[in-house]
Amino acid sequence: MNATAEPTPKDAPASTTAKEAAAHRPHSPGKPPSRKRKRFGRIAIVLVVAAILAWGIQFGIHAYHYEETDDAYVEGHLHTISAQVDGQVQQVLVDDNQPVQAGQILMRLDPLQFQIALDKANAALSEASAQEKQLTAAAAQADAALAESRARIKQAEAQRAQTAAQRALAKVTLTRNQQLVAENGASRADLDQARSAEQAAEAADNAAEANLVAARAAMQSAAAAQVSAHAQIDAAHAAVSVAQAAQRDAARQLAYTTITAPTDGRVGAKHVEAGNRVQAGQALLAVAEPDAWVVANFKETQIAHMQVGQPAELTLDAIPGVTFHGRVDSFSPASGAQFALLPPDNSTGNFNKVVQRLPVKITFDDASRKEIGNRLRLGLSVVVNVRVR
Repeated sequence: MNATAEPTPKDAPASTTAKEAAAHRPHSPGKPPSRKRKRFGRIAIVLVVAAILAWGIQFGIHAYHYEETDDAYVEGHLHTISAQVDGQVQQVLVDDNQPVQAGQILMRLDPLQFQIALDKANAALSEASAQEKQLTAAAAQADAALAESRARIKQAEAQRAQTAAQRALAKVTLTRNQQLVAENGASRADLDQARSAEQAAEAADNAAEANLVAARAAMQSAAAAQVSAHAQIDAAHAAVSVAQAAQRDAARQLAYTTITAPTDGRVGAKHVEAGNRVQAGQALLAVAEPDAWVVANFKETQIAHMQVGQPAELTLDAIPGVTFHGRVDSFSPASGAQFALLPPDNSTGNFNKVVQRLPVKITFDDASRKEIGNRLRLGLSVVVNVRVR
């Protein structure tokens, strides 16, 4: 059985005293603490909502005016330095991350075997040149002999004409003396003398004809010798050209033992040391040019309003808190998938549409280049915002 306990007479004065004390306690000004907390909570909610609205508005404005991607990286000219000839590394004159200038010597290979080959090529060239000079002199002699034989032909032709005339005169004289003897107008001695003169003229004419034939034969032989001499000169010229080519090749290979930087830049990926045996075409190190740009891979749905020359804002993860500026330089002729080792073939199998990405080249402006200085490195991640409206 439950019964309510009633205050004892001893407790009654205590309750009365507590009530009187509460009645006489001074009231604290302002509102109760619980109401203040509610008010501060409402203000905080309003501020959060306002911040969210402001962020949403800003995000909407930014999304309207800009196309953004974080699939972007710093690109540049990266030169792979390789050996052009087989050989042993004699000196390595650069180290990793070292800045170099165009033409600066990076390393040297042992040049001994190439120097010997060059000396042999020089000797062969000297021999071929001497042979060419000798054959040139012989050809000049052949030309002179041919000219002399032609002169002899002319002389023989003149002698033949003279003897032919003398023979004809002797024959006429003989005929006239024969008629005079028949008519008793001349003596037998005159006839014999005329006959002897005619025979002598005939013999001289025959000798002149033989001399002319011999001169013509000599001219033909001289002409053949001249052709042979000039052919030998042509062969000597060819031999000299071959020797010169061999000499240039030997000099080129000797020059390849000194490996120089093709451009200004910074050394990287060095994996060669003195004493290593290297082969032609083997990559030894790389030189990265300081001039770089950004390749941003935008979705195909983002490039509808993108054009060359539009301004871009660039943020590098390696340089936080700084926004750099640049411009759209050019667009890739194909999507990144087309340049892959195995391009996709959508004509077979089940087709699933995948949004393609198009590489867009973006260059830094001059002010941003100066601000970045030498902190730019190839391959760094970049967040790109291109203003399209």
